[in-house]
Amino acid sequence: MSLAIAKCISLIGLNGSVIDVEADIGIGLPGFTLLGLPDAALSESRDRVRAALINSGETWPNKRVTISLSPAWLPKRGSGFDLAIAAALLAASDAAPMDRLNNVIILGELTLEGKIKGILGILPALMAAKKAGFEKAIVPLVNAQEAGLVSGLEILAMSTLKECALWIRTGETLTHSFTENYVDKNGSEELDLSEVGGQLQARKALEISAIGGHHLLMIGPPGAGKTMLAARLPSILPPLDREGALEVTALHSLAGKVSHDSPLITQPPFVAPHHSATRAALVGGGGVNIKPGACSLAHNGVLFLDEAPEMSSGVLDALRQPLESGSITISRSGASANFPSRFTLVLAANPCPCGRFTGTGRNCSCTPQSVRRYLNKLSGPLLDRIDLQVEVGATGRAGLSQIGESSEVVRARVMNARSIAAIRFSNYYWKSNSLIPAKYLRTEFAPESAGVLFLNRALDRELITARAFHRIIRVSWSIADLHQHPIPTLSDIEEATKLHERSFV
Repeated sequence: MSLAIAKCISLIGLNGSVIDVEADIGIGLPGFTLLGLPDAALSESRDRVRAALINSGETWPNKRVTISLSPAWLPKRGSGFDLAIAAALLAASDAAPMDRLNNVIILGELTLEGKIKGILGILPALMAAKKAGFEKAIVPLVNAQEAGLVSGLEILAMSTLKECALWIRTGETLTHSFTENYVDKNGSEELDLSEVGGQLQARKALEISAIGGHHLLMIGPPGAGKTMLAARLPSILPPLDREGALEVTALHSLAGKVSHDSPLITQPPFVAPHHSATRAALVGGGGVNIKPGACSLAHNGVLFLDEAPEMSSGVLDALRQPLESGSITISRSGASANFPSRFTLVLAANPCPCGRFTGTGRNCSCTPQSVRRYLNKLSGPLLDRIDLQVEVGATGRAGLSQIGESSEVVRARVMNARSIAAIRFSNYYWKSNSLIPAKYLRTEFAPESAGVLFLNRALDRELITARAFHRIIRVSWSIADLHQHPIPTLSDIEEATKLHERSFV
């Protein structure tokens, strides 16, 4: 047989498309032609596949070889097509029966000596394969644990091209033992909230943020504990459910940030990019090879931006779309990818460039203009999307001597409050207080009348915006769940208002 077809997966973002890898060995001058919009890494597969076949004891056809990746209009990228190309060539050269390649997805990069190397994005690729109806997949041995996360799909893990050739010819596979280990090692050394001394108001804001998934801004001098508090927010969040864990793991798989031994991420991720990060690093980007940025890697977790006013102009404002929609779309001339980005944003900032504009401000060396210019880097539209804004004062000797509640104690309250919200939202499509649509906040989920009147007066006096009006009500629901109130009371509304606008009382 001179024609054979193998199946592979092409990923653009989290979306995978089934690719027919057609191999034709025809009469003519020896040569190799690769069709179907390959990128540079894929175009180089010719030499990798040739050397891998020869060094694995196979023969390279001394004829005209044409490889077509169909559909031809879809851009293909990466070296994950190597193994599928080699398998199609083996079948096309009558070295293996073609029917063995039916209904099987083949993924893997080949080395020159014929070993199969791991690739990025195995989990989303196999999820796409299962959705397309495939029941079997050949993957690199190093990716076996990650591939095993996809239930209902038979995984054949292989380490060399020889093993793949043996399976194609005879259906036999070498046994590689691997166990499905779903323990997330990243959470084994968890930071604890009891290590933070004092800062009762900030701790309360952190707890409310964890209950409802509300965004948080902390302003205070250096050394007050802003970074410590933010880093301990994941420790009071409940573990991810199975669906959320797979979604987070798929995103981290695309970025090459999963462990081969225990790939499933069961704890909410904590992503803290440096303040010098670019807009592309924050929201994602690239050419045809579009990668998720920090805000997508923080999906279902926490995105912490320390020294937020020091970030480049426009970088912070790029977060407006994901803060509102919970997703981000990266469009390029050759492709467009959509990534989920439902995260809790935590910002930390100094009160001024020198950081000592607190209390009496006597130690501050900044001019009023520089202080105003520094804080104005946090734009009004961005701050209007931040639910909780607290001042973290310098901790004195008395504060350091206080031993606060542990993360376990606070997490128990958070989970209890979330269970109350889960019952309330059981018949709706959202699951947390921060996601309640605006129209429901004026009907089924309106607070008590005294609280609505309080907010209406603030709205009439232009002390808050319409967006802030709804965000305050959402925060009041989290406070009500914490206090086990059936609906937000006036005191819950007042507390939520003070936490939203530092200058509004």
